[in-house]
Amino acid sequence: MLDACPAAVFSILNNGQTMLKQGTCRTKKTWPRTFSQEELKKRLSPIQFHVTQERGTESAFRGEYTDHKEEGTYSCVVCGAPLFRSETKFDSGSGWPSFYDLVKEESVTATDDFSYGMHRVEINCSQCGSHLGHLFDDGPKPTGKRYCINSASLGFQPKDAPSASSHPSSGEGAEAGAGGSSGGKIEL
Repeated sequence: MLDACPAAVFSILNNGQTMLKQGTCRTKKTWPRTFSQEELKKRLSPIQFHVTQERGTESAFRGEYTDHKEEGTYSCVVCGAPLFRSETKFDSGSGWPSFYDLVKEESVTATDDFSYGMHRVEINCSQCGSHLGHLFDDGPKPTGKRYCINSASLGFQPKDAPSASSHPSSGEGAEAGAGGSSGGKIEL
């Protein structure tokens, strides 16, 4: 169904098959938590909004959590869902925070991303759909996975801090994941 992929560019092959050439193929999804774009623009910094809502990328080696070493849990900056534990964070040399495992398998959703003329696996928060980064198969054992994540998409809860009893409230009608610029960076 071609209209399900508005950011994609298609070619019709000689045999009548359709080939996706560029863009991200997504089907419309209803996320458990939604927020209005107006609320997010007020609550998030410009880079957080760009990364999470416009599928942007922060500059390599500049993110708040790139060299972060404190023990605790990294969560989605938009909805507060727990994503990664500090003990799964490692230095990949990529310039972005990297993790080899999730808090739980259902923490993220993976989507094929064909932007920039290559195939990658985009990672989104499974609760609100916010863009987090990409998944690669070049991580350390035991998983062999590298979740390459934008600092701007993350919040952090220190290990010894009391649990946050409230998360951002649900709004109405916001849809995560519009096409956006990555400022020339293609890893995330």
